[in-house]
Amino acid sequence: MDPKLPLAAITDEFSPNLDTALEGMAGVWMTGAELRMVSGKNIMDLTDDEVAHAKAAVEAKGMKVISIASPLLKVVLPEGGRLDHRFEQDGFAAKHTMADQPRLTRRAFDIAHMTGARIIRVFSFWRTVEPEKCFDRIAEALLHLAESAAKEDLIIGLENEQACNVATGSESAVMLEKVKHPNLGLVWDPGNCEVSGEHAFPDGYRKLPADRIVHVHAKDVRYIDGKAAWGLLGAWDVDWKGQIRALLADGYRGWVSLETHWPGPGGDKFQASVICGWNLRELLAAS
Repeated sequence: MDPKLPLAAITDEFSPNLDTALEGMAGVWMTGAELRMVSGKNIMDLTDDEVAHAKAAVEAKGMKVISIASPLLKVVLPEGGRLDHRFEQDGFAAKHTMADQPRLTRRAFDIAHMTGARIIRVFSFWRTVEPEKCFDRIAEALLHLAESAAKEDLIIGLENEQACNVATGSESAVMLEKVKHPNLGLVWDPGNCEVSGEHAFPDGYRKLPADRIVHVHAKDVRYIDGKAAWGLLGAWDVDWKGQIRALLADGYRGWVSLETHWPGPGGDKFQASVICGWNLRELLAAS
């Protein structure tokens, strides 16, 4: 059976080599590619020629670029308070600061136009010990991005991320209420919500305005001896069957993008992504 929602992946979850990644994705009959890192370089640091080559490689496999997985606002918020170091701050080879954000925003817009992607993924600054005290400043930054994106016919997708100030469904709902701009939506990541201490489905999801979800990331997690571990999608603690059914019932028709994270059997990340890709495809078909 065909999946009821279109299936994609963040390419570097399969392999840092784009051609290798796309080969694996094509084997799972994926039709969308989300670009975050290519050949060890963050998407923001690619040259125009490298962006053009990536787009051509994606299209040669019968896919299209659907999202720019940028590191925008994945930096320290000045005067935001003491950082919460419980979660790893993974920048995926991005080494940018607050001062770089205007330049990166422009570059993200340009890359989106070059590739045909409509969604630009962003964050909410590295998490502090009192994240709610940063919410007004985050809302200000997101509103500015959304207003700028509107002029470019693009969508800003705020991802709930455990290492950032907006991590759970509850926190995402608060932020979406603060910023009601039509060009700001949510990149809903149930795995990140689960890691943050809120049960993703139904608890976190049911707090969200479903019509503001513009993109979905898929991975799975379980706490082992008090520590979060990424694992086989569909077999661990995120209720993906229930989550997919709810998304469909609530009218979601966007992409579901695999973000494996599981190291895989024997540390083989490519094989892990192939296995999780097939599991996700089956879940999307059966729901």
